[in-house]
Amino acid sequence: MKKYNVGIIGYGWAATAHIEAINKTNQAQVTAIYSSRKLDDAELSAKHGSPIKSYQNLDEMLASPDIHVVDITSYPSQHRDQAVAAANAKKHIILEKPMANSLQEVREIVAAAKANGVKGCVCFECRFSNQFQVTKAVIDEGLLGSLHYGEVDYYHGIGPWYGQFRWNTGKKDGGSALLTAGCHALDALLMVMGGEIESVTSFSTKTQSEIFKPYEYDTTSVTLIHFKNGAVGKAAAVVDCLQPYYFHTHLCGSQGSLLDDKFHSMKLHTDKHSWSKLSMKMLDSGDVSDHPYQSQFQAFFDALDAGKDMPLTSFTEAQRTFEVIFASDKSAAQGGKPVRISDLD
Repeated sequence: MKKYNVGIIGYGWAATAHIEAINKTNQAQVTAIYSSRKLDDAELSAKHGSPIKSYQNLDEMLASPDIHVVDITSYPSQHRDQAVAAANAKKHIILEKPMANSLQEVREIVAAAKANGVKGCVCFECRFSNQFQVTKAVIDEGLLGSLHYGEVDYYHGIGPWYGQFRWNTGKKDGGSALLTAGCHALDALLMVMGGEIESVTSFSTKTQSEIFKPYEYDTTSVTLIHFKNGAVGKAAAVVDCLQPYYFHTHLCGSQGSLLDDKFHSMKLHTDKHSWSKLSMKMLDSGDVSDHPYQSQFQAFFDALDAGKDMPLTSFTEAQRTFEVIFASDKSAAQGGKPVRISDLD
């Protein structure tokens, strides 16, 4: 089992959660941090429990032969340039969502990683949550039959009380309700539904609440997906709601249905007049400290050991999700005109 030294790019809220999760894996340790701010090495090392060297020059950190993996937790508008630079430096990459701010930038990241023979992991960590691991197991066991409809919705009011708000309101780094946060729901929908996407239709709007007035883009959107096998799906991204965090799931198939942590299955002859309860931990918080990063990162380092692509959230798999995201935003900008995935530039 190889040991991996990890360099963090960007030292903010997400980075602190990543560092803890990486250090708890079997193979990896954070040994370096790049930040535009000057950091104190002794203070960093004491805080995170191991020696850490800080850098204010990214090229210098990437040039270090002692760094095997970089973890990019900077602003989304910086992701493309930093990820391409890391790939060109032959470093494997963990990349926070969104991958980048345009489909072209996403494609450039994927191409750079492929050209340099490095592996990538995108932080769609909800795929590794107990909620969606159990949901996927129910589907794989055939308890719902063949799925013809699915909806996964993201409700999380990202207001001034939330750390991300200060930069999330701008178009430059927020992008859209779907790109900044609702992408988790759409990605989970694609995971559970499977199949290739034919076209996407989307509409967006914005609350009249003064709380969310600083946003430069629509803060609520709904995406309708037409799959090539005839199935349909829906993903709502609502970052201007005033309610508790809610990651909604409703799937309908030829043998039954699943609603959040409940299900009915004709195959198991469960009572169709009342839901049967599943034992699962629901996604119930947007706090990065609650995200299942450790499970995802452990899978990434295990994949590196095996010389394989990251399961579930590789660059290639994540690119598929971002194709749908950018198609959705394009449709919303055109007033709901359907966008075919095959027609994306």
